[in-house]
Amino acid sequence: HDDQHGTAITVAAAVRNGLLVQGKELRDVKLVTSGAGAAALACVDLLVSMGLKPENVTLTDIKGVVTKDRPDMLPNMARYARDTNAATLHDALPGADIFMGLSAPNVLKAEWLPLLADRPLILALANPDPEINPDLVSAARPDAIMATGRSDYANQVNNVLCFPFIFRGALDVWATTINEAMKIAAVEAIAKLARVEASEVVAAAYGGAAPVFGPEYIIPKPFDPRLILEIAPAVARAAIETGVARRPITDFVAYQRDLERFVFRSGYLMRPVFEAAMRDPKRVVFAEGEDERVLRAAQTLLDDEIARPILLGRRDVIAAKVKEMGLRLNLGQTVQILDPASDRDVFDRLIPEYQRLAGRHGTPPDPAARRLATRPSVAAAMLLHDGQADAAICGGTGAWWRQIQYILPIIPRRPDVNRVYALSCLIIPSGVLFICDTFMVVDPTAEQITEMTLLAAEEVRGFGLTPKAALVSHSSFGASDSQSARKMRQALAMIRARAPGLEIDGEMHADAALVQAIRDKAVPDSRLTGTANLLIMPTLDAANISFNVLKAAADGLPVGPILLGMSKPIHVVVPSVTARGIVNLSALAVVEAQEQARVVG
Repeated sequence: HDDQHGTAITVAAAVRNGLLVQGKELRDVKLVTSGAGAAALACVDLLVSMGLKPENVTLTDIKGVVTKDRPDMLPNMARYARDTNAATLHDALPGADIFMGLSAPNVLKAEWLPLLADRPLILALANPDPEINPDLVSAARPDAIMATGRSDYANQVNNVLCFPFIFRGALDVWATTINEAMKIAAVEAIAKLARVEASEVVAAAYGGAAPVFGPEYIIPKPFDPRLILEIAPAVARAAIETGVARRPITDFVAYQRDLERFVFRSGYLMRPVFEAAMRDPKRVVFAEGEDERVLRAAQTLLDDEIARPILLGRRDVIAAKVKEMGLRLNLGQTVQILDPASDRDVFDRLIPEYQRLAGRHGTPPDPAARRLATRPSVAAAMLLHDGQADAAICGGTGAWWRQIQYILPIIPRRPDVNRVYALSCLIIPSGVLFICDTFMVVDPTAEQITEMTLLAAEEVRGFGLTPKAALVSHSSFGASDSQSARKMRQALAMIRARAPGLEIDGEMHADAALVQAIRDKAVPDSRLTGTANLLIMPTLDAANISFNVLKAAADGLPVGPILLGMSKPIHVVVPSVTARGIVNLSALAVVEAQEQARVVG
């Protein structure tokens, strides 16, 4: 019953964390209730099973204190009946560490608040009006932690926190019942969630302001997107450990991945990349180290052992943001900070080399020296060039193309390719689409179409996918003799000559690329089967417009842009990138760095 057990689980999580903040232990505290109905008794029963002493519980209801001489009590109420002279709620309050109200509005009077113990926890859960207004508590007892059932005050205790996630865990193991251990597992999972730092996805669910564990945040919000990731596995484990699971989960790592799709849609696509990156984490320098998205990404990269971050920026600014955001970054230890403006011992020796590199691209020596100290992308690229980092992530602020112009003189294209291209990925409800070239070459030649297709196909394979490529055009299999259509047909011939095993066809309409039935009507012998996952566009305009239309119209989740053909692992993120997007590109860069190290080795 959600009103009983759902409330009990959520209340117990709030109590667990509230006492932690107040520096108290459950076994030592005194609890007084206002309300002794089914929900209140379920809350007390669960807290007792977690360590609260029954003799430290005083129940009160509309009739007053529940005493041993009360007639006709149910067994679960009689368990907590007291042999006491206290008759009213007021009489029961002196020395109480926890007030738990599940009763009626305004029954706890402001003038009674001094009766409570030091640093009390007040749960006033009557709806819509609580047992006492939180503003009155703040004024009279600033040492108190307050929780209500309302969303317009801090610490909302709402049973939606555990439903339907507790059922998800129970059903996934075919549990025969939901027992006390499973409920306690849900309590601990919810409580733990409030104590860890919030990701960007969580911050978005909280209106953009990431919560930090403390008196104003002892319990997650009801729509925290991480709840399913924590509660369901915890409940499933408890069911297995207590012998009520008829179909135990044997691989919790895989189970967690399955749940992740509800929070991070990129989870399935990126999983092979993450696993490869974790085998040998590399040093990744982040040009915009003061950006909150970068800091959140750095926390994830460290937690998942994907990369070793190097942050560029002012140390005091980064430290202040890390503290404000509640992150656990160990600055100066697991996370290196370098300030291009002040760390002269690191960056001064890079100036001559940058002057040499930039001098051939129209930048005189003096401006080059200043640019190294004032342009983070330049500093990051130079650290990569000098071998002080294994990969670099730049951009996220300002014009994307300007960042490219800064890094290309330092990190040029590979000697075996003629151009650098940009591959963008979209995760849409129907699957995954890679689109090329979305940012770099305005009107590629047939030879460049060939080169970008082969590079893009290799990148798709890195995600554990078999590339299925379509050369997209306004023309359908020779219907037009325009220069653009001829270019795509010429590219197809060259691609098949260089990569006969690649599944590719064209030139074709975009709908034919995605729907085999349409393609079959156009040509009976296409070598492309099923739905294409790699769309090669005839121009940058076509690629970029298609990418952005799909992203907006189909609720597409972007990954990239991924730079193809660079001589070292470096990527430039777009201004709209999320922290998860930075994590994804960083993992890709780590895998590229691993491959370079393997080739050199």
